[in-house]
Amino acid sequence: MKLSLLFLVLGYLLSQFYRSFLAVLAGFLQVDIGVGADDLALASGLWFLAFALMQLPVGWALDTYGPRRTAALILGLGGTGGALIFAMAQNALHIHLAMTLLGIGCAPVLMASYYIFARSFPPLIFATLAGAVIGFGSLGNILGALPMAWAAEAFGWRGSILVIAAFTALISALIWLMVLDPPRAVSPDGAKGGLGDLLRIRALWLLLPLLAVNYAPSAGLRGLWAGPFYADLYSASATVIGQVTLVMALAMIAGNLAYGPLDRVFGTRKGVVLVGNLLGVLCLGALALFPLSGIWATGLMLAGVGFFGASFPMMMAHGRSFIPVHLTGRGVSLLNLFAIGGVGVIQMASGAIHGLAPALPTEAAYQALFVFFAGLLLLGCVIYAFARDRTD
Repeated sequence: MKLSLLFLVLGYLLSQFYRSFLAVLAGFLQVDIGVGADDLALASGLWFLAFALMQLPVGWALDTYGPRRTAALILGLGGTGGALIFAMAQNALHIHLAMTLLGIGCAPVLMASYYIFARSFPPLIFATLAGAVIGFGSLGNILGALPMAWAAEAFGWRGSILVIAAFTALISALIWLMVLDPPRAVSPDGAKGGLGDLLRIRALWLLLPLLAVNYAPSAGLRGLWAGPFYADLYSASATVIGQVTLVMALAMIAGNLAYGPLDRVFGTRKGVVLVGNLLGVLCLGALALFPLSGIWATGLMLAGVGFFGASFPMMMAHGRSFIPVHLTGRGVSLLNLFAIGGVGVIQMASGAIHGLAPALPTEAAYQALFVFFAGLLLLGCVIYAFARDRTD
């Protein structure tokens, strides 16, 4: 089972890479095929929306066919195909199609891991395992930062993406060959259950709004807006942008690993999530107030957004504690649908916010973005404050 998880973590590493590599390729895509920041915002949003829309069929497939076939086939076809189209893209439409396919391909890998955790490991350590997978898988965030910038400058962005496409195909094959499916679960009365049963769990309702917004600021800033922000306000090169986004990626990894055991330390999941996300609101507020405070000062603020915004595994553990065992696949996928779907919708909206902001001063558009992200996160925290806490 541990070997199974290794290949799923590598698949999730690819998922993290594909959701974040646009930031350092922004300049190359603008020069080579005329793709601007607003086009990239749409492309990034399409990745997250495609990923989110796949969660319900992925949840059904996990409960019906198991994680091995679900993850291997979808990642192999969607992930590899999307990467190949991206490497051959000639305009914004091709980039949009490629990112949509990549979102579809990456949809099952994390949920396949969570399905195995929920079915094969003690519930007490679900949050720790969930955070560890995201932490180690977030090395893809690092590959999508400075290493991607170096590779694009040294070998060209098309050749670099072709290599990643080949790696995607290889990992898909290894998941098919090596992953072991846990035994299937059945309900006590033999009923199969479905989405309606999950939506009748009222305890989930107050979790879902924060799930829909808590990952959006760090994903949006790390995966897209950090590049244009530093290029427009600081005339930063791809290498400098890669360095700053690398720091943010490391902070996101540290945050996922740090959140994992805190429910056992403090005896609460709700409290840990709420405090962490409120600290994220403060970091976003600081960015809105001081966008010209320097490359590394703003970089540290972005790192704070990434670190405190890593509460997703803890929120998944909180939500999973209310889900019946025979609906594990559908349940974790439903939670993930809100988390990733929220990112997709907010990412697209962020492009409109950026475009509608005043052209002068230059930093005004980015201040509007930071206020937008902070406001949504604060609203999610207010609703979540009324949620019922539960630990295992």
